[in-house]
Amino acid sequence: MFGIASETKKNLLSEIHLPESFESLWLDRLNSTDHRYLKDLRINVQNVLKSQNLTKKEALLLALGVAINEKAAPAVTAGIEAAAKEQGAEEKEIQEVAACVSLMNANNVFYRFRHFMDSETYNTMPAGIKMSIMVNPVLGKEFFELLSLAISAVNGCEMCVTSHEASVRQHGASQARVFDAIRLAAIFKSFLTLI
Repeated sequence: MFGIASETKKNLLSEIHLPESFESLWLDRLNSTDHRYLKDLRINVQNVLKSQNLTKKEALLLALGVAINEKAAPAVTAGIEAAAKEQGAEEKEIQEVAACVSLMNANNVFYRFRHFMDSETYNTMPAGIKMSIMVNPVLGKEFFELLSLAISAVNGCEMCVTSHEASVRQHGASQARVFDAIRLAAIFKSFLTLI
């Protein structure tokens, strides 16, 4: 589309197993001028995938969750999934990431409504949303809560963010781990905006 990929674009795409020939309107336009923001984005993506408080597998599973949430192009989601599998992610874990993202989208809409309305009537009505995957998740309770927190942050649900942050901390996560997960979600959302 816009010529040969710069080293910056190649390195950025290689982080999530996309070929250098991958085309994206905004990424390619930034690449055509070797724009300094493309360099920042590459550094940001590389840094969040090398977090001190997340394993590479966990970082990639969180990135996959954000990609699913943001309805990224199939090639992007497949690339992140392949990278996660290289780090030992199993099919059942990949499927649970997708299920968690779907559940968080339901919960985020529902609980944002409750929060916006601040009505005793709405707040006392049962949610009626089945959430059995939260009881004994394949990913483990702490990481499932961390993923739920990251997706809720991306979706802007204050009630869910508060609830999942408290839960993940109860399950042993440090504030540094929570911070790294949220930073990763923010950076991948920014990256996916250009894809």
